[in-house]
Amino acid sequence: MPQPADVLVQHLRDAHATEAGLVRVLQSQIAVAPRGDHRDALQAHLSETRSHAERVRRRLVELGAGDGPRSLRAGFALVQGVAAQAVAVGKLPLDLVRGKGGEEKVLKNARDGAAAEALEIATYRAIEALARAVGDPDTARLAREIRADEERMLDRLLADVSDLAEGVAAARVDGDPQWSAAETGAADAVRHARDEVADAVRGRFDDVADSARDARDRAVRTTERAADAAAGAVEPWPGYDEATVAEVERRLREDDDGPALSARVGAYERRHKARVGVLEAAERTTA
Repeated sequence: MPQPADVLVQHLRDAHATEAGLVRVLQSQIAVAPRGDHRDALQAHLSETRSHAERVRRRLVELGAGDGPRSLRAGFALVQGVAAQAVAVGKLPLDLVRGKGGEEKVLKNARDGAAAEALEIATYRAIEALARAVGDPDTARLAREIRADEERMLDRLLADVSDLAEGVAAARVDGDPQWSAAETGAADAVRHARDEVADAVRGRFDDVADSARDARDRAVRTTERAADAAAGAVEPWPGYDEATVAEVERRLREDDDGPALSARVGAYERRHKARVGVLEAAERTTA
């Protein structure tokens, strides 16, 4: 029959697997999130999550239990479950072209993230109670401290959900997208990698510098293609697909958004209908 201490160790292993899996989840969520307070919060919590995983691992070692392959397999299982909801960097433009708007993707990630935080809070609450029951104050204190971080993140995500939902409404109902692929974590990572390459080779032989410039240019083109794919994936305004060429031209002439709306119309039209009259009108009103 399992002893109480054995049950505590099993819950600690589950917690470690959860933290390890959530590192991957947060990385994917950051990849699709645009610059701003929400992404900053995700990045801060990614650092916390890595720290939590390491602290739980150390505690397992101190208890003589380690954190071997069993926890690793559980971590991958979590990635396949909760993290299946997240977008991998390489899939980002393709998912958006298939109709998943950026605002909706970020909102869904925040909603799923809140559910994951609630699970973690329950896990650490159980660990604290078990640790107290078996006379292990060190593990109880560890669980309490980590739970406090998770509770703060849950509160933050719940607050963000409302703001992100308003962004979805603006994009889908009002035809005013706020999300830009060029400002996501994935795009920023591409630019950062490009700059690191350029810095690393500055001052070296010309052929090395030429190779770095080629890599930089490819990175820029990749970022631009991601932005173009995202821009052309969502209707410029609700009901656009049913509008005639004349109706689209009139909207472009009269809309206060002017060039920005024309750019969205042009990107969407090139990807979907390619109506010559609309493309010409968009080009005239973009300047």
